Amino acid sequence: MVIEKELVRDLLDIRAVQINAKNYFTWTSGVKSPIYCDNRLIMSYPAIRKKVTEGFISLLEANNWKPDVIAGCATAGIPHAAWLSTALDLPLVYVRSKPKAHGKGNQIEGIIESGQRVVVIEDLISTGGSAIQSAKALTATGADVAGVLAIFSYGLEKAKDNFRAANLIHETVTNFDELLEALTVSGELSKEEMHELLNWRNTLN
Repeated sequence: MVIEKELVRDLLDIRAVQINAKNYFTWTSGVKSPIYCDNRLIMSYPAIRKKVTEGFISLLEANNWKPDVIAGCATAGIPHAAWLSTALDLPLVYVRSKPKAHGKGNQIEGIIESGQRVVVIEDLISTGGSAIQSAKALTATGADVAGVLAIFSYGLEKAKDNFRAANLIHETVTNFDELLEALTVSGELSKEEMHELLNWRNTLN
């Protein structure tokens, strides 16, 4: 899709995605990474968030997924799920990482019924854990999870293995490889740095 190239440039321009091949960032998990991704910034840019929604719709059509409900992963997936559900005029639910410790103890907020086809929306795929957890919570209600859509993926083998083990399809609007290509074409990244970053990604498992 042309949109995957446009979007990755947009993410760079608003600094939602940052690359530093020399001074690595530290993720919450403690992993040292040359890339930092904060797709929450997209919320502040209407034109870019609209492009994300268009990318999701293209992926839905390409996979012939015809959902009855859109489900957002709390918290970063919720706004994108809301914009997508509005564009498609479909019901929206969101899924917490675990049930509430008070009130009704809900893990899923909103109404979803057994047999309804649902697509899970996440902002970022690293290992896939949160999206898979959300899909399992939905499946436990009797919903039919068609798959997972996200804005960006690092393309880690661990994520591919995790989704395969969960018997889940996942697609993203853009990804790490498109990011490196964009930076190399623009001259912001040397070919040596590109290979270093690919090696980082391919050995991070």
